[in-house]
Amino acid sequence: MGSDRRAVGAAGEEAAARALRREGWTLLDRNARVRAGEIDLVAERRGVLGFVEVKTRRSRRAGSPEEAVDDRKAGRVARAAEEYLARKGIPGARRALLVAAVDMDEAGRVLEVRLVPLED
Repeated sequence: MGSDRRAVGAAGEEAAARALRREGWTLLDRNARVRAGEIDLVAERRGVLGFVEVKTRRSRRAGSPEEAVDDRKAGRVARAAEEYLARKGIPGARRALLVAAVDMDEAGRVLEVRLVPLED
C-alpha cells in the first residue's frame, strides 16, 4: 500500500510539474526540505516564486485534492516558503502559494491538474 501511494504521489508531482511548465513557470526545486516541512515544488514566473503543495487523488470519495489542504496545512506551506526564501537570502521576494490538485482515474491516468491559489 505504501509504495502504491508513493507511486501515485510521484506521478501526481510529475503531472503538476508539467502543468506548471505549460502555464509558463520554470521549475527551480523539488521536495525542498526546511524545518517547517517539505515544499513539493518551487517554480518561478515573471519574478514571482511559486511554492506548490501537490495533492493527488484517484477518486473523490475523500473529497477533491484541494480540499485536503486545510488552514493548518496552508499555514505550514506559508511558513516553509518563508523559511526557504530566508535560506536563499531573498526574504522579501514576491511569492505565490499554490495547490496543484491532480485528479487521476483508478488506473493512475491523469485526468486533470488544477493550479489553485492558497490563501495565507
